[in-house]
Amino acid sequence: MKRVVLVTGGSRGIGLACARRFQAGGDRVAITYRTAPPGALAGRSGTESLWPVACDVTDPAAVDAAFGRIEAELGAVEVLVCSAGVTDDGLVLRMSEERWSRVVETDLSATFRAAKRALGPMLRARSGRIIVISSVVAYLGNAGQANYSAAKAGQIGFVRSLAREVASRAVTVNVVTPGLVATDMLAALSAEQTAALASRVPLGRVATPDEIAAAVHFLASPEAGYITGAVLAVDGGLGMGH
Repeated sequence: MKRVVLVTGGSRGIGLACARRFQAGGDRVAITYRTAPPGALAGRSGTESLWPVACDVTDPAAVDAAFGRIEAELGAVEVLVCSAGVTDDGLVLRMSEERWSRVVETDLSATFRAAKRALGPMLRARSGRIIVISSVVAYLGNAGQANYSAAKAGQIGFVRSLAREVASRAVTVNVVTPGLVATDMLAALSAEQTAALASRVPLGRVATPDEIAAAVHFLASPEAGYITGAVLAVDGGLGMGH
């Protein structure tokens, strides 16, 4: 049975891999983007295409409008994947209020907005899946990423609180914490820098976005119906013991 899936930040990286994974399973998949979607996503011919929707996830009105469009064209969102996120690195002593707020708004507050907007139909249907993409830095921390680490840790606290609130209506809420993943962010580093980072991972390599998407897809599946409030680490063992 085809479900309506929304992936925020689904135009690239982990978000796009998640969208493609659900699409391959026959679901109707909408993605949000902030500026312009890749050319391959711009077409909207047929139900097998991804449905790109412009949305600034830091704007509550834009989030509400995006959900309204999806509900009108595809139906109520049954699976929500919160993947939108940014980094803006810098040491705390040099970090401006603006840089702090930008990351927290995009990574944490936007998760709250999207989940809150999705919940009404899910609770009425007594069914739904919410999966949030956090990061291994949520519990390891990382010098120069206090804003990002705080936002990602906040996502875990938010998910566990929300999971308790909605469990009685059979809506599950879970977190995936990736480690090093081959995305645009990592591609900006040199081969030597990437190798040095990968050497810290017990499995000795960087993950592919598809490996993160596989974990997300599992948490949205019927087989994961008894899993909620969980933090699933997909980090090659980098955060082991936390």
